[in-house]
Amino acid sequence: MFLENTINHAKQSGWMEVICGSMFSGKTEELIRRLRRAEMAGQHVEIFKPKIDNRYSEVDIVSHNDNKIRSSAVESSNEILLLGSNCDVVGIDEAQFFDNGIVEVANKLANNGIRVVIAGLDMDFMGRPFGPMPFLMATAEYVTKVHAICKRTGNLAHYSMRTTGSKDLVQLGETDIYEAVSRKVFVDEFITKKD
Repeated sequence: MFLENTINHAKQSGWMEVICGSMFSGKTEELIRRLRRAEMAGQHVEIFKPKIDNRYSEVDIVSHNDNKIRSSAVESSNEILLLGSNCDVVGIDEAQFFDNGIVEVANKLANNGIRVVIAGLDMDFMGRPFGPMPFLMATAEYVTKVHAICKRTGNLAHYSMRTTGSKDLVQLGETDIYEAVSRKVFVDEFITKKD
């Protein structure tokens, strides 16, 4: 998907792109791909992730395929506004972990002429909209939903099903804690057992 806006440079403004989906669907891979293209085009790019996400690295955004790009780990969305206001492109990974202020921050950046590319889980492990993601999706010009493949059915996986008993909303993990599953598996394994 090529989203570089080249029409009417005199009146061009920024915009927001959201990449969403389940775990293991390639969200971070796509985010890195778009940000690398911007860097190759000579654009000034700043990249951010929540400090809480230190699974692979304290400073890099790292995909499950070990593709990585340098970023700044921040505590709150307000730091992004301060650090990202003088660039062409702002990348944000794991947006579901940010406070709700991320919506206003992303819109302010876009309103100031910056391209904002955001990746995050659209649903939590219970199948509910996750944190600020629905609001980011609603205000973005472009939304790309990517999918994993359910290993049990071979169908598209929309859900990030937790395979442990924890009820905490945020539990960082990988295949040891989560499985990307289709609707059928999610209903059979999670919804039916919950009822």
